[in-house]
Amino acid sequence: MGNTISLADYQELWTEHNQNIKQANLSDPDDIINQCPQKFGHGYERWIKLRDISLLIIDAEFDEDLIIDGTSEETFIGCLEFGFHLLGYWNATDSGQNFFLGSGIYKDSKVEVLGQRRILKVDIHLESPEILSGFITNDIQISQKTLQRFIEPSEEPYRQISLTTPEMLVALKQIINCPFTGLTQKIYLESKCLELIALKIEQLTNIEKNYTKAIVLKRDDIARIHYAKEILTQNLDNPPSLLELARKVGLNDYKLKLGFRQVLGTTAFTYLQQQRMEKARQLLLESKMSVKQIARTVGYANQSRFAVAFRKQFGINPKSYDLLIKA
Repeated sequence: MGNTISLADYQELWTEHNQNIKQANLSDPDDIINQCPQKFGHGYERWIKLRDISLLIIDAEFDEDLIIDGTSEETFIGCLEFGFHLLGYWNATDSGQNFFLGSGIYKDSKVEVLGQRRILKVDIHLESPEILSGFITNDIQISQKTLQRFIEPSEEPYRQISLTTPEMLVALKQIINCPFTGLTQKIYLESKCLELIALKIEQLTNIEKNYTKAIVLKRDDIARIHYAKEILTQNLDNPPSLLELARKVGLNDYKLKLGFRQVLGTTAFTYLQQQRMEKARQLLLESKMSVKQIARTVGYANQSRFAVAFRKQFGINPKSYDLLIKA
């Protein structure tokens, strides 16, 4: 990995570089843009304060890989964080993934950032777990144990990373491309934040339900499942069948099928489809390949089927997306 900087020094450099704060909306002091220090790269982070939510949008690119080291002392984080990564790699979360961080004491706050890759991410910070618990009534079917794992402060806070769903992507794009200002903007953004939180809570709840029914996996089984994930990622154009994949990693197909969902929160097929579409989106963004060439690169001989799959994940046809980013 690249250079290392302490969290305190990192924050100080951002503060010094933004002494004259640029506001996204001059009439709204709760909408602030901080420009990335030239020492790191270029881009910005935008903080939007809503009622009980702090919304953070980061769009930046660092020149080099960076480690932000905040491990010198324990840190208590009182808020709940829901993060959604559209581009780039930041703190063990890659593009196409989302994460949840519960409140509590964090003893390891070392953050790794990959340079020369655009980072586009949306983070939603709930100021208090009570915001979520206020939605819980007697007629809502969620166990107290599950709720505690999600929101109550702990010495071992709940952490979870999953793949971002197409429904989440739609709400994320609406946040980034919000067309409103003033009061309408605040109401709109808060509603989209709550929508994303609801979708992530649903994802977490389903993972918990599956976990209680899951087969018992040994450490070696989990390693083999991650190996299966890597095989799929490296063979998007010609992936093995589930049986072939199971043989390659040394598991039976039943254990691989259930274990994949248990460990990664999705099926092997869904993971493959999402990775194919993410690869296609990156190629549209970064290469000069035609849509037909990209479809073949990610394993689609039929361009129409590719277009349907792309539209299902991103809400837009690949040709329209290509024209949009090159406009």
